[in-house]
Amino acid sequence: MSDLPDDITESLFEAPPMAEQERMVEAILFATAEPQSKLQIENRMPHGSDAAEALVHLRKRYAGRGVQVVKVGDGWAFRTAPDLGYLMHHESTETRKLSRAGIETLAIIAYHQPVTRSEIEEIRGVSVSRGTLDMLLELDWIKLGRRRMTPGRPVTFIVTQVFLDHFGLESARDLPGVRELRDAGLLDNRPPPGMALGMADEDGDEDQQEDMFD
Repeated sequence: MSDLPDDITESLFEAPPMAEQERMVEAILFATAEPQSKLQIENRMPHGSDAAEALVHLRKRYAGRGVQVVKVGDGWAFRTAPDLGYLMHHESTETRKLSRAGIETLAIIAYHQPVTRSEIEEIRGVSVSRGTLDMLLELDWIKLGRRRMTPGRPVTFIVTQVFLDHFGLESARDLPGVRELRDAGLLDNRPPPGMALGMADEDGDEDQQEDMFD
């Protein structure tokens, strides 16, 4: 038996008040760089805490503020309010545009996932170099999905939470349209990938297949 008084013993198994749970969730999200799932958050909190309800309260408290609590894939994180994103531009590192081959491959994976390499090539109309896929994997914008239950069991590719986070998406269902991709500097005035089969020129695309960046 515990030597602690009954009121203290009982308090050890009681969840903190919701206002305190909300503060805990706020602290966890503020201190972690990567989005945290409800389970990850709850595992850090006292026994009996309800991370889901605390997140609801926290999101309401930050609604309309300069930073907001947003859902990214299966996780939650603090992010700058979309309408204030322009204030952060001077802090962004200079980025290089993906080559046409990289853009098309990434877009096909995003809009057709899970998709195999052969399916990507069928949509593009030309072969996909291993270097293009390796670079997208290195950038952590795509990852390997489940193998297809077909002869050879080819691997599939899907986009990552890093990709969703970059575009401020909750899931792949909320993928940006052509205008958003152009605003992000990932598309020029060429036809959007996947909109027309075989749109890439095999001869003109030969060199770009080996180089991920222009």
